[in-house]
Amino acid sequence: MAKKDQYSFFEDVYAVVKLIPPGRVTSYGTIAHYLGAKGSARMVGWAMNQAHTDPEVPAHRVVNRNGLLTGKHHFATPTAMQERLEQEGVRVVDDKVQDFDHHFWNPAEELE
Repeated sequence: MAKKDQYSFFEDVYAVVKLIPPGRVTSYGTIAHYLGAKGSARMVGWAMNQAHTDPEVPAHRVVNRNGLLTGKHHFATPTAMQERLEQEGVRVVDDKVQDFDHHFWNPAEELE
């Protein structure tokens, strides 16, 4: 993928992530699928790795397909991702979102 295309994809990812409501989470793969790039969950992860310091992109709301906080090491502290989720009412135990189905946000269903 060319650099310009990667930038465009990352910007599309950020646009979707900015729409995730507080107290909700989604997965890397769900975002990729919504953007028409099924199978590109890792690229979404790369985008999130670059966005965790941008206060306009709530990167803490993006977890893996099982609700695990796999991106937590890219935040200022290893507990920052969990702390942000818990401030929004999402309970996390052993780096996993509890009641994942209840908190899960699917842009294909919520935005269309």
